[in-house]
Amino acid sequence: MSSREPTGRRATRRRFLGVAATAATVVAAPTVVKAQGPVSMRWQSTWPAKDIFHEFALDYAKKVNDMTGGDLKIEVLPAGAVVPAFGLLDAVSKGTLDGGHGVMVYHYGKQTALALWGSGPGFAMDANMLMAWHKYGGGKELLEKLYASIGANVVSMPYGPMPTQPLGWFKKPIAKADDLNGLKFRTVGISIDVLTGLGAAVNALPAGEIVSSMDRGLLDAAEFNNAASDLALGFSDVSKVCMLQSYHQNAESFEILFNKTKYDALPERLRAIIANATEAASQDMQWKAIDRYSKAYQELQGKGVKFYKTPDAVLKKQLDVYDEVVKKKAADNPLFKEIIASQIAFAERTARWEQDTIVNRRMAFDHYFGQNAAAKKI
Repeated sequence: MSSREPTGRRATRRRFLGVAATAATVVAAPTVVKAQGPVSMRWQSTWPAKDIFHEFALDYAKKVNDMTGGDLKIEVLPAGAVVPAFGLLDAVSKGTLDGGHGVMVYHYGKQTALALWGSGPGFAMDANMLMAWHKYGGGKELLEKLYASIGANVVSMPYGPMPTQPLGWFKKPIAKADDLNGLKFRTVGISIDVLTGLGAAVNALPAGEIVSSMDRGLLDAAEFNNAASDLALGFSDVSKVCMLQSYHQNAESFEILFNKTKYDALPERLRAIIANATEAASQDMQWKAIDRYSKAYQELQGKGVKFYKTPDAVLKKQLDVYDEVVKKKAADNPLFKEIIASQIAFAERTARWEQDTIVNRRMAFDHYFGQNAAAKKI
């Protein structure tokens, strides 16, 4: 460049070169971020590899991995790969695992109030309504307070509301509440206290140990969750009697757990994707469950399983015992009492709306598929 170049032109040239250098820096920045590589997380579920619940965990991880474009890569191992199923909370909190897929009732021994996201009648709410309470009725803040009370270094995201669970698998049908007296029974969460109150001798076992315990006579009866899981786990090999409908776990959802330190270190963009992926996975899980549970229900009947409706007298007894259980726990645990009060206030409004608004579909079912089966005439 000539030293005799006009001053104005030299100034313009300097400004141009400065802008170009800045632009080059901006363009180069993403390349530097990408060079750091994706964030990898090692998770574990609380489910055996053959259970549909572990499939749900894999579905969740795939949604997050896909939606982040590979910037976050979650690998999910089955129960026992790193820690036992009931050890998930401690492992995630300590950072042994980066996250996990399970249910809050499995942490019942840490803080009994955690079971209020999974055990019991839900005060007439179903699982989807309980999740509405969690998001819009104050449950999220209460859950954070609960985990802080036990020093858990985790971020918890409930998702995937479950249909009402069966009372369980038995040697013979349950006709009255007294039939549960003395039975060696498997359940979890507050249901432990409810079934104990009904006279059963309760043992909390993870999914992978239930059927073998029934086969060896260590259990007389047991519940787990749904037809697809029960089929895969082999319940029909040790029992041909399943009692449907129960209040012991009427409103439960799954839980996504992150180690809080690992989660907080993620870019805000990835945390936003995780939040939306969790809600998307929640709905997709419900759709898949409807399809797979109903198919498994048919298949179990083909294997000679007889399904019976739990008698109303047993259901009413469950409610009475549950009321006594939560009254006692609320007296001993201020957080338990606070959560119960919050759920009842939300349920009274929303369940009343639901009962008054939603038509009973039994009439339509009987019309199309009952004795006179209108569907066959269409």
